[in-house]
Amino acid sequence: MAGPETLSYCAQQLRRHDPDRYLTGLFAPAARREDLFALYAFNLELAKTAEVVSEPMLGQIRLQWWRESLDRTYQGGPRQHEMIPPLAEAVERHGLTRGHFERLIEGRAFDLEPDPPENIARLTAYAEDSSSSLVLLALEVLGVSEAAAREAGRQVGIAWALVGVLRAVPFHARQQRLYLPQDRLEDAGVDLGYVYALKGSPELSRVVGEVAAVAKEHLSAARALRPQVPRRALPALLPGRLASRYLAQLERAGHDPFHQAVQSALPGRVWGLAWARLLGCY
Repeated sequence: MAGPETLSYCAQQLRRHDPDRYLTGLFAPAARREDLFALYAFNLELAKTAEVVSEPMLGQIRLQWWRESLDRTYQGGPRQHEMIPPLAEAVERHGLTRGHFERLIEGRAFDLEPDPPENIARLTAYAEDSSSSLVLLALEVLGVSEAAAREAGRQVGIAWALVGVLRAVPFHARQQRLYLPQDRLEDAGVDLGYVYALKGSPELSRVVGEVAAVAKEHLSAARALRPQVPRRALPALLPGRLASRYLAQLERAGHDPFHQAVQSALPGRVWGLAWARLLGCY
């Protein structure tokens, strides 16, 4: 594996801040790897919007700046961020669909809202906008256009985002925020004071287990399409393999998102991904 000093700017950012996507990108053909890294680095910039602003209006301004940067990317205008040139090259090389980028940006606007999603349907819509759109772009970089692969990518993207939401409960709780469905929280009688104090409870574990079950359903739907998905799509779909392992980790912890094991990195991620790539699994 390349050392930090030999990596591109985008790869360095991913290796430091989004190691799971960085690792999956390593399994792409060398000629397309940097284009994937550019996509994932763009997503990383969007994803951290809510973390780097002090109020929602500033977050909206930041997202608007990225919209305008996307305009310049497609129109060939001047670039004002280090990751925009490689992204522009990827867009031009692969004719990437602009609408997927726009959905990514719109999806991240939800991060600036103070309230949890009202139900699982709203959470799933957020997952599709903020994650599936990225997988669809990655498939375009890999030269994959088959309908089955795109549907598998949509399903994997949703599952990956839901797993991310569950693993991020402690992080969001420190910000006095939750992404778990409001109706499920109320039905289970979850005490938000306990959650914001970083304490687990049977009620919270019940809701986490329900969302985890939905993530598993989306993974199953994606894998049912496997016979129709070309192998060249695998690097974009490998997050599905990691999602399964994170869900198993969460289940072993009794669906307690505050359990230390849930916050630990997966052991042997690289070998697990290599084995999945060899078998054509995701």
